[in-house]
Amino acid sequence: MLGTLAKWLRVCGFDTYYAKRHMKDKELIDVAKKENRVIITRDRELIYNARREQIKTIKIETHILDEQIKIILGNFDINKDSVLTRCLICNNILEKVSKKEVKDKVPEKIFENNKEFFFCPKCNKIYWKGTHYNKMIEKIDSYL
Repeated sequence: MLGTLAKWLRVCGFDTYYAKRHMKDKELIDVAKKENRVIITRDRELIYNARREQIKTIKIETHILDEQIKIILGNFDINKDSVLTRCLICNNILEKVSKKEVKDKVPEKIFENNKEFFFCPKCNKIYWKGTHYNKMIEKIDSYL
């Protein structure tokens, strides 16, 4: 549920925990309590149970991603310096790496056309600010 929204929250720089499908409501509530997280969900029963535990929740009713993102950005301030600082897969904070460190790890054209590269030390994914970066910034700006 809301996996694409979770990815976009990471794009925006938000520390985003995406629950595994098999997790029970109680487990999610425990994580939210322990890590001081907000629960974002469509699940009415989870919202009810989380609110009984005084956990902030945001109910998402729309299936339209743009509307979902607008709802979240209406509840939280975005720090533009945090955009694309987290791994979109595992949520870890990215580290800057030298261009020569990625020479044989990215396609040649990517290597030639980019100056900065970032690395996720947890899942080993490499990121760069290609054309997709500007499109993401434009999209985020349109929400604000």
